[in-house]
Amino acid sequence: MKTKAVLLAIFTLLLLQVQFVNAQQQRYTVSGYVKDDQSGETLIGISIGKPGTSIGTVTNEYGFYSLTLPAGTHELQYSYMGYTMNKITVNLTSNKTIDVKMKRTDSQLSEVVITGKEQQKSINTISTSVAKMDIQELKKLPTLMGEVDVLRAIQTLPGVTTVGEGASGFNVRGGNSDENLILMDEAPVYNSTHLMGFFSVFNPDAVKNINLYKGSFPAEYGGRTASVLDIRMKDGNNQKLQLNGGISNIFSRLSIEAPIQKDKSSFIVAGRRSYIDVLMKPFLKGDMKESKVYFYDLTAKVNFKLNAKNTLFASGYFGRDVFGFGKEANINWGNTTTSIRWNHVFNSKLFMNLSTYYSKYDYSLKFTSNEENEESQLFSWKSNIINYGVKPSFTWYLNSNSTLHFGVQGIYYTFKPGTGISAEGENKSSIVVDNKHALESAVYLDHELKLGDAFGIQYGLRVSGFNFMGEGTAYYYNDTTPNIRRRLVSEKHFGAGETIKDYYNLEPRVSAKYKLNSTSAIKASYARTTQYMHQLSNTASPTPLDIWTPSSNNVKPQIADQFALGYFYNAPGGTFEVSAEAFYKNMDNQLDYIDNASLELNKYIEADLLSSTGRAYGLELYAKKEAGKTTGWVSYTLSRSERKTPGISQGEWFKNRYDRPHNLNVVVTHELNKKSSVSANFVYASGAPSTFADARLEYQGWDIPYNTTEKRNNYRLPDFHRLDLSYTLQGKERKRWHGEWVFSLYNVYARKNAYSVYFRQNDDDASKKEAIRLSIIGTIIPGITYNFKF
Repeated sequence: MKTKAVLLAIFTLLLLQVQFVNAQQQRYTVSGYVKDDQSGETLIGISIGKPGTSIGTVTNEYGFYSLTLPAGTHELQYSYMGYTMNKITVNLTSNKTIDVKMKRTDSQLSEVVITGKEQQKSINTISTSVAKMDIQELKKLPTLMGEVDVLRAIQTLPGVTTVGEGASGFNVRGGNSDENLILMDEAPVYNSTHLMGFFSVFNPDAVKNINLYKGSFPAEYGGRTASVLDIRMKDGNNQKLQLNGGISNIFSRLSIEAPIQKDKSSFIVAGRRSYIDVLMKPFLKGDMKESKVYFYDLTAKVNFKLNAKNTLFASGYFGRDVFGFGKEANINWGNTTTSIRWNHVFNSKLFMNLSTYYSKYDYSLKFTSNEENEESQLFSWKSNIINYGVKPSFTWYLNSNSTLHFGVQGIYYTFKPGTGISAEGENKSSIVVDNKHALESAVYLDHELKLGDAFGIQYGLRVSGFNFMGEGTAYYYNDTTPNIRRRLVSEKHFGAGETIKDYYNLEPRVSAKYKLNSTSAIKASYARTTQYMHQLSNTASPTPLDIWTPSSNNVKPQIADQFALGYFYNAPGGTFEVSAEAFYKNMDNQLDYIDNASLELNKYIEADLLSSTGRAYGLELYAKKEAGKTTGWVSYTLSRSERKTPGISQGEWFKNRYDRPHNLNVVVTHELNKKSSVSANFVYASGAPSTFADARLEYQGWDIPYNTTEKRNNYRLPDFHRLDLSYTLQGKERKRWHGEWVFSLYNVYARKNAYSVYFRQNDDDASKKEAIRLSIIGTIIPGITYNFKF
C-alpha cells in the first residue's frame, strides 16, 4: 500500500505539472549543444540564462541544453569559469536550435569569468553532497612524482578519506571502498588504482569532467551505498590534430586526438606506461634479475555526429599491473571496459541517451620453482568478474523550471571466484569454486522542480531488483553462535537461469533548496540506496586479489539511509564560496567476518560471513577561492564511522578501520607571473583504528599475544600528516608547441606515517616485545615532469 501511495503521489504531481505546461500559451524552446571553439568538445555544466532573471539551465553530460521562454526577443548569456561569456539575442516565434561555441580564456580576473557560473553556484543548484571538479583545476595540485591524479584530487574534498598511502580506493562518509560506484563513460570500474593505490587508472589527458556524489544521489544512479564517481572522457578534437603528453621519472604518457571529419567526428587515443622495471634492472642480481614491476593502460574514444539529432560514441579502456619477483612469483591484474552510447534528440524538449557497456576485472597469481634450471609450476590462481549493461535514459525539459528524468537499467553479472591449481612434481590438484550469475535491474523516475527563485526540489524513486541465479549450487547453513563458522546443512544445484534468490527494493530520493538571499541558501536531502555487490576482504585495505561476490540466499543486499543538511554561501562576484554540511547515515546488512575467516578459494565462504549494522555521522566544512592570483580550498571533516556485529567486540559498537574523526586538507596555488606558479597541499588526519593485544601468554620461551577485552579496533595509529609542494614553469611559446616543467616534492618533511603497527619478539631478549611501524613512504620523494601540447 505504501508503494502504491508513493507512486500515485509522484504521478499526480507530474500530471498536474504537464497540464500546467500545456495550459501555457505562446512559449517556445531554444535548444542545442555548447562546444569549445578550439577543440569542438561538448561542454558539461555550461550556464545558460536570461540576465536579470532567475530563468536558466545548464548543459547536461553531453553538452545539450533546452530552455523554454515566452514568445518574443530575449538576450541569452552562456557562461562558465575559464571561458569568455557569450551573449546572443534570439527572437522566439517558434522552437529554435542554436549551437554555441565558447572561447577559453586564461584570465582569472575578468569579471565575465568570475561571474560565469551563475547557474552552477551552490546556492542555485538543488543537490547537496555533490562535488564537481574540472581537469584544469586538478592539474594545479602537487602530486606524487608530479603526475596529475584524479583519486588523489578527490581525497582533498570533505568527507573523502583513505586508509593510508599505498591503499587501493577511497572511503566516503564512513563507507567501505567497495561501496563507491566508479564509472568511466558509464562503464563500472572495479579496481581504480595502479601500483597498489599510488596512481589512478584515469589518464588525465583523456579526462573531461569529474562529478562525485557523496549522498544526494539522483535516482538514475544505484548499486552502491557510499558514493558515485562519474568520470566523463574527452570526445577528441574535431577541429585539428592535437598531441598531449608528459615524461616523468616514473612513467610517460601520450595522447593523440584529431578529427575524422571536421565538425562531425573525431577520436582520441591516450596511453601510459611506467618504467620502474627498466630503471631498476641494472641493480637486480641473481634470482631477482627477472623481476617485473610496471603498469600500462590505453584509453580510446571515437564519436560520430550522424545528423542534427543523432550522435554515436564508442569508448574503451584497457589497463594492467604486473608484479614479478624473480621467476618465482608473478601477479597481474587489470580492467577492461567498453561503452557504446547513442544520443538522440526527439525534439527540443526530449533528449535520450542509450548506453550499453561491457566491464571486466581479472587477476592471476602464479608461483613457480626453479630447481636445477627447470621451471615448474607450484601454484596458480585466476579470478574475474564480468558484467554487461544497458541503460536507456531520458530527459524531458517540461519548461524552464521543470525537468523530468526517467529510464531503466539492466546488468548481467558473471562471477568467477577462482580456479586454483597446485602441483608437486607430477602430481596436480585443483580447487574450483563454481561461477555465480546474477541479474540486476532498475527503473527510475526523477523530477526537478523550481518554484520561483527561492525554492527548488528534486524528488524521485528508484525501484531495483536483483536475481541471484544458476547455473550453480546454493548452500544452506544452520544458525550458530555468533563469530563461529556456520555448519553446512544442505546444498542444491540450480540450472542455468533458475532463480536461487531474488530481492526487490524501493529507493526514494529527495533534495530541497531554499535560497535565503542572493548569496546564501540552505539545503536538505534524504536518499535510500541499495548495494547487491560485495567485496570480500579482511585486511586493513582492499587488495587487487580480493573477491567480489553477489547477494545470495545467505548474503542480503546492503541498504543505507542518509540524511544531509547544509548551509551554502557564494560571495558577491563569485570570488569564493563556503559551505557547512552535516550528515547522518545508517547502514544495514554490511559484511563482517568471523575471526580467522578463510576467504580465498573457499566455496563455503558464506559460512564465514557475518551481517552487521553500521552508522556514520559528521560535519563537513569547505571554503574555496577560485579567482585571482591565489586560489585553492580548505576542507575539514569531523566525523565518526562505527559498526556493530553480533559476536564481535562483545556485541558493542566499534570503530571502522577507516574511521578518521579529524580530516583536514589545505590546497593553495599562487600564480607568480604568467610563466610560473607554485602549489602546496597539506593533509592531516586522525590515525586509523587498529586492534592490538593487551596481554600475553608465555609458552616455551615464546610470547603469545591475546586481547582480554575482545574489543576490535581498540587502539588508533599515530596521526597522519604530510606536506607536498610543486613548482610549474611554462616553456617558451612557439607557434604550435607548448611545454611546461613541473617540479614536485612529495612528503616534504619526510614524515613516516604509519600504515600499520605490528609487534615482534626482540631477537636479543625474548622477554621483550617491540612495536614496529610500517611506513609505505617514509622519506621525501622528488619528481620532475615535462608536459607538452602540440
